[in-house]
Amino acid sequence: MIRPTTPAFGRILAGWTMLAAAWLMFAGAAQAGNLQVAPDAPWWAHFGAAALLWLHIGGGTLGMLSGAAALTFRKGGRLHRAAGAVFFVSMFVTYLIGAGVAPFLETGQRPNFVAGIMALYLLVTGWSAARHRKATAGAAEAAGLVIALAITGTGAMFMQMGAASPTGTIDGSPPQAFILFTVAGALAAVGEANVLVRRGISGVARTARHLWRMCFSLFIASGSFFLGQMQVLPEVLRDSAFPFVAAFLPLGVMIFWLVRVRVSRARGPAAAA
Repeated sequence: MIRPTTPAFGRILAGWTMLAAAWLMFAGAAQAGNLQVAPDAPWWAHFGAAALLWLHIGGGTLGMLSGAAALTFRKGGRLHRAAGAVFFVSMFVTYLIGAGVAPFLETGQRPNFVAGIMALYLLVTGWSAARHRKATAGAAEAAGLVIALAITGTGAMFMQMGAASPTGTIDGSPPQAFILFTVAGALAAVGEANVLVRRGISGVARTARHLWRMCFSLFIASGSFFLGQMQVLPEVLRDSAFPFVAAFLPLGVMIFWLVRVRVSRARGPAAAA
């Protein structure tokens, strides 16, 4: 784990913490109804539900802030790695809670469950690609291929189920929304198969694997918040293009860096992400 001690990092981390705390006070009140237990439940059940809710919101808030910071810092630098470490831990907690709790909520949460699994999978495999200079093929990649194929198949199945449903949705989500699962799952499956066939990847391929998986994981979070929780935003922002720009910005940054990495390949060895 990176443990930077520079004054600059301390100021930045303190700024993120204050922003996250301020946002939690606002977002927590707005979303408190999303995870509740029966009024007559024991105290520990109420405490556990509240703790999960705050961890989920807090992790997501800090994760999006640190993810945005990681995209702006010099790639491979100390601040980039530190922000990436904060992003990984924060979003790991957020996605784990989201995927783990979704099946037990009263309202339909099938899309959120699959989205949580997909985001968690992309986060872990993207982080692993950054940690190892040469990604070798093994059981983890074989398991990743199975997960990616399952995500792809689930996305295709949900599209068919939504189209055939009387409401035209799956738990409130239109069939078009599941194109995300299918495309991301298929790309991830191709990537896992590539690692298995080549028995490992390094250089530009490893950097690209890290970039797109981490950025796509961030996109799932930004899309879920700015489009899925638009009601917590001020009305002036809800009525503008801001939610859509903020939600899809990680994808734009992802494309930019993937192109830049490919261009760097033609000029020389790629820098570590």
